[in-house]
Parts: sequence; structure tokens; C-alpha cells
Amino acid sequence: MVDLTAQPYNLDAEGVRWVEETLAGMTDEEKVGQLFVNMGSSRDDDYLTEMVQKYHIAAVRYQPGPAADIWEQNNILQTKSKIPMLIAANTEAGGNGACTDGTYVGWEVKVAAAGEDAPRYAYELGRISGVEAAAIGCNWSFAPIVDLYRNWRNPIVSVRTFSSDPDQTVTLAKEYMRGIMESNIMPAAKHWPGDGIDERDQHLSSAPNWYSMEEWDETFGKVYQGLIDAGLPSIMAGHIALPSYQKHYGPDTNEFTPATLSKEITTDLLRDKLGFNGVVVTDASHMVAMTAFAKRRDILPMSIMAGCDLFLFFNDPDEDFGWMMDALNDGRLTRERLDEAVTRTLGLKARIGLHTVENKEDILPAKDEAMARIRLPENLKVAEELSERAVTLVKDKDEGVLPISPEKHKRVMIVPISGPRNPMAHGGPKAANTLAEKMRERGYEVELYESLTEKAAKMTDEEFAEVVRGAYAGKAPISALTDKYDLIISAAQVSGLMQPTERVYWPASKGTPDIPWYVHELPTVFVSFASPYHLPDVPQMKTFVNAYDAHEHTVTAVLDKLEGKSEFQGTPSTDVFGLPDSHL
Repeated sequence: MVDLTAQPYNLDAEGVRWVEETLAGMTDEEKVGQLFVNMGSSRDDDYLTEMVQKYHIAAVRYQPGPAADIWEQNNILQTKSKIPMLIAANTEAGGNGACTDGTYVGWEVKVAAAGEDAPRYAYELGRISGVEAAAIGCNWSFAPIVDLYRNWRNPIVSVRTFSSDPDQTVTLAKEYMRGIMESNIMPAAKHWPGDGIDERDQHLSSAPNWYSMEEWDETFGKVYQGLIDAGLPSIMAGHIALPSYQKHYGPDTNEFTPATLSKEITTDLLRDKLGFNGVVVTDASHMVAMTAFAKRRDILPMSIMAGCDLFLFFNDPDEDFGWMMDALNDGRLTRERLDEAVTRTLGLKARIGLHTVENKEDILPAKDEAMARIRLPENLKVAEELSERAVTLVKDKDEGVLPISPEKHKRVMIVPISGPRNPMAHGGPKAANTLAEKMRERGYEVELYESLTEKAAKMTDEEFAEVVRGAYAGKAPISALTDKYDLIISAAQVSGLMQPTERVYWPASKGTPDIPWYVHELPTVFVSFASPYHLPDVPQMKTFVNAYDAHEHTVTAVLDKLEGKSEFQGTPSTDVFGLPDSHL
């Protein structure tokens, strides 16, 4: 059923024999367990042991924590499991996706902004991620993200993919693969069949890929075919429908079936047309784009019958495991498809070499050796170099504003700009505060603006409503700004992850300094320290910088470039203007 001697497994006779003998010796319960990837809710020994011995899970994708804790967790998992495990991390931006004290290198769109140097940094992103993740026992990564960002309103892709261009995406993804696979970590490209077209988030709603078959072939199809031909070992299927191909392969089926539940998309298109022979794992099974499609007890076997080999995350282990067993027993999950899925997963484990380790205690490196690989100075230096290379001057049409200096712009107001409160934000520390501190060190007099939203926290609802009602009546003269400041910097830090939009949040005060209406009154600079797609909300802005994150070395690079101490070198890899008036 599965050619284990071909790409991406490339197994020798010993590896094939191990897969076949392991499969033959498994009970139905063990085979069904090998369909699941668990999200651990605890690092406790008893909990982890129960997960691998009662439910026979194939893999885990855990929440990052300190490297020492993750090493202990993964050591327990491997030594207590009958069959060696796949242990996954989201190393999308660096080793910090595997452990919280790992090295952040840079989001993929920041890597791509390095222009001619982007392939080197894509390789370094993969290499550093691999070194740190492998040290603590990971052998699988849910990266690279190879979506194509074609819609500036899309809140979930944002900084998390390389480009809008398929050729650039393939080139950089291959370099990432090369880097991470040097540490024997298997990448899983995502999110099949491609995000970045709809403006919604699969966590929260349906979000299809609306491209025609021809458009898809020339873009997303080109990306996936290129990676498959290069030996991509695994793919994460998103809860993303592809109506054009769904209607082509299954004219009588629901055209909005997510790929995770669609045989037409994940078998007919991915397996048969593109020739993918590797492992397919679903995206997280709690996302609304999946859960709202059918009953969960039906979704479980549907995903495997569609062509997925692994189901990502239990909801309730007893319930999910029981429903998958029920489906096997009543025929909704066929034994042929079950064996095929388990064979692919075992094949990936053999590709890693887990079948050759005689002593389970030797699967992970020694703990002291592992800790010595985390946050190496030379890897931290790569992140600093990337910031220097990638910070992007998107728009510079206000003559005489740049470069700034304490001599020309002594009095500065920094205006923090945010979106809805988002605990999942991935922008790092508060950029406005870091920027203010660094500017003061360089001789500027800096005031941090306190927004009405912040003041509202100290007011009653009645007081706040009164302020909003009187917003226009209480306007201050323009001279209150022009006489007091020489420069205003809007410091935006908005993350759309797990939010319905990734737009800046304007307060109800109708024209206070939060909103940069004063671009003709004072020198004004807008710097985005997270999402690169804010220009449509401030089309009047004449000086606009994308920094991609708020790490200290990034803020330093931004300030150096604003002052003219180093040049802006970054090149956008996506459409950061969004709408026609943003170019003005």
C-alpha cells in the first residue's frame, strides 16, 4: 500500500522490515492509538505514562516550556512508550517554538524581507530551530508555513509565511527544510491546500481557498509540488476547503468540505495528482472550521478516510479513542485505511532512525549536553543580523523627516497603538516602552501617550460615556501638539493570532493623538512592530516602517535606521499597501 523505499522514507530492508513487523504485532487498540497526536495537559510522569500506555498515542505536540522541563517530559514519553514517538514543536520562528528559552530567529516574512540574503536566513532559521529542538528530544516540526499571503485582511497568516510569491516561497521553504533536517527533524509544511486567500481564521470560522483550479495550480500547487519533489516528509492539512478542486473530483459532494475531511483534496489531489507519499497530519481538531462541519464522532474517522494519517489533539481521550474504535468496528474506518495510515507514521519514525535505538534512554542526548545547545551566542547573533537586514522602510514621502536626531527632534511623543487584547500575541515585549527607553538614552525627551482606552480603565462606565459623547466638543488647539513636540512616532504592536481581524484598534475619542491625523502638522513616523499590514488603516502616513517584531535588537535596528546610522535594507515579500490610497 505504501512504498517505504521511495521518497520521503527511503528506507532500507531493515527499516521496511521493522515497519512491517511492528504493524503485524499490533492490536487494534494499538493501531487506533497510533492515529492520535496528543496535546499534553501536564508534564507529570503518571499522566504522560498513561497517555502512551493506555491510549497508545503515536505523537505529541506540547506547549513550550523551559528547555530542562521539556527534556524531562520527552525523556519520559520515549522511555515509557512501547513504540518510539514523534515529538513535535512549532518551530516557525526559531528554537523558541520548542522551548521558551530557545532562540527566536525571526518570523518567516521577516526572513523573506532580507531580500538576496533571505535564503541564508531561511536556512539559519531551520538550522537553529533544529539544533535546539533536537537537543530536548523533538524530532518533528510543524513548519515551514508555506501559505501565500494574498489578502492583507487575513489575520492568521500575517508574519507566519514567507511570501505572496510561489517561487520565493519554494526557495525559502527548501532552505528551511535543509537546515532543520540537518538535525534529523522532519518538517511538516502547512497549511494544505493553502491559506492566505480568505480573510477569516480557521480557528474561528470557515475560511476556504477560493482559487480556481488553474490559479491554484500556478500558486499553491507549484509550492507543494516543489517541496514534494524535494523530499518533503510530512504535511499538515488545514481545515481549508478548496471548492474548485472539490467540485472537480467530487461533483456530488459538499464543495466547502475542509481538506482534513475531504478525500477529493487530500487523496485525489495531494496523493494522486501531486504524488505525495509522506505523512499527513490534521491541523488542531478544535478549530471551528472542522468542528462545525459535522459531529465529532463522525469527524474522527472521516479525517482518516479522507487521507490524513494522524489526528491532532484529543478533545476527551476516552471519548475520541472510543469513537475511533467504534468506527473501525462498524466499517466507517476501514482496516485497509487504518493500516495504511499507521504504516506511513511508522515509516516516518523509521526515517528518523528511531527503530535502530536499542536502549530507549539513548533516544535523547544527555541532559547536560542538551542544555549546552540552547541559546548559543552565535545563534543569537543571527537574529540580530536578521533584524539589521530586514527592517523595511515601506514609505518615505515626507521630505526632511528622516533622518531623525535629538538636534532636530528633541521633543518626541511615542503613541502606542494596539489591537483588541490578545493573550496569544507574538510581538514580544512592549515596543513603545523599549523604544522610549532607547531614545532617552540617546538624548531625546520622550513622552509616552496615554490613550483614552487606558484612562477608561480608571473611569466608571458613566464617566467614560460622557467623555466619548463630548469628544468633538473638547478638542484642543493644534498648537497644543505643534508647540510641544518635534516628532511623533506611532508604535504599533498588533497580533491577529486567534482574533477575527488583525487591524489597529482606534479608540472612540474621534481624533485624539492615537490616530495619526496630524501628518501635515508635525513630522510623524509609523513603525509596526508586529503585523506588516497596517498601511490601509493609515493611508495618510508618509513615513512607514515595518519591523516585524518587538525584540530589543529589532528596536535598536529601527532606531539606528531612523537616525541614519545604518541603511534600511528590507524588501517586502507581500503586498503591504493593500489598497490604492495607501500609495499616496
